[in-house]
Amino acid sequence: MNIILHITQRQQWEEAKLSQAYRGDTLDTEGFIHCSTYQQLIKVANKFFFGQKELMILCIDCDRVQSEVKYEDADGDRFPHIYGALNVDAVIKVIEFESGENGKFELPGEMSNVK
Repeated sequence: MNIILHITQRQQWEEAKLSQAYRGDTLDTEGFIHCSTYQQLIKVANKFFFGQKELMILCIDCDRVQSEVKYEDADGDRFPHIYGALNVDAVIKVIEFESGENGKFELPGEMSNVK
């Protein structure tokens, strides 16, 4: 199983569960949903979500994603991008994610069995 990860606001995920499709903030503006690998998650979180609360990590099984998933170069690394709406049944686990008091993120303990 190939797992990719996506960070989102709790409210966006709740809305996606009702509609059975997740679009994120960038599908309409950039044409894809930004994701990351396990190794990229904390770097991405601290760069783009520093100090934010009420976040969720979506653990996504690539084999279940109905839209195309492409790995593309960005910032000297290869990141997974989902080109289309994410069907919510591809999300196999959802983990609450909040920054610490210093605004930075650390891997939640629940992530230890997600790779």
